[in-house]
Amino acid sequence: MSNETSPADSVVVIGDALIDEIRDDAGVRELVGGAALNVAVGLRRLGVTTTLIAMVGEDEAGAHIREYLSDHGVRLISSEAPRGSSRAVVQRASNGEPQYVFNEAAQKRSIRYSADARQAIAEAGLVAISCFPFDVPSEVDALLEAVTDARIAVDPNPRTGMLGDRDEFVRGFERLAASAAIVKVGADDAAILYDGDLDALRRRLRELGAAAVLATAGADGATIDADAGIVSAPIASLPGAVIDTVGAGDATLAAVSEGLVTASPSDQEEWRALLLRAMDIAAATCRAEGGLLRTPESLADAGRGVNGS
Repeated sequence: MSNETSPADSVVVIGDALIDEIRDDAGVRELVGGAALNVAVGLRRLGVTTTLIAMVGEDEAGAHIREYLSDHGVRLISSEAPRGSSRAVVQRASNGEPQYVFNEAAQKRSIRYSADARQAIAEAGLVAISCFPFDVPSEVDALLEAVTDARIAVDPNPRTGMLGDRDEFVRGFERLAASAAIVKVGADDAAILYDGDLDALRRRLRELGAAAVLATAGADGATIDADAGIVSAPIASLPGAVIDTVGAGDATLAAVSEGLVTASPSDQEEWRALLLRAMDIAAATCRAEGGLLRTPESLADAGRGVNGS
């Protein structure tokens, strides 16, 4: 891990936290997960003081989520969960990609902003938003009001099993993206929400007003488009086999967010260095099962975090 950040360099992450119930040839097992949770834990592993604002139930699943966050040093500010904690049943498709079926709590998740949440947001150097219910206008209104003066990073991270209204989701997402310090989008986001053209989506988000756009294209690497210019990087080549690509995007967002609060890149070479480091971290994360962020330096620590997703 890097050195601890100052309070002004802390990050608040807003979004989902859930239990992944994984079913495969090895049987059934449960891992703590959620895109926003992965980003929050990843940031903490990079030395950033981090708070997660998410809906977590007062149930057995919620207890596991709270314990996992506590173990990793992430502060949780939870919203009430009248339907219990979110859960996703995960099965592998024939092509190896995960398929998710979400429970009602996940599909109807809601986040409210307590006084503690608002204070954390006000003090943070960055607010990262991932897998948020952008297709619910009241949720977007509440989020916008809570982060009015914040520097934000946004990852739409839509899940087809939780997506109620595609057009409304795009509208809600773009309301946040227009004023974001950085927006992360991937090839899957472009396919689910737009026409599949990732480069066109990157350009659209910049035209809307996003200060920078991070576009990830899987095996084709990633690109950052900022005022300083456009930089690209291939996927990183690291020792060991790719075990699981789940969490690679979350690790990338965590790495870039850490760079934004600790270094604030301003020229093309600084953006390039930030992107290359993020690609290294994403590749390391893929060398183990689950979404727990790993760095190239920590690959030897294979046993840590096996209960996280």
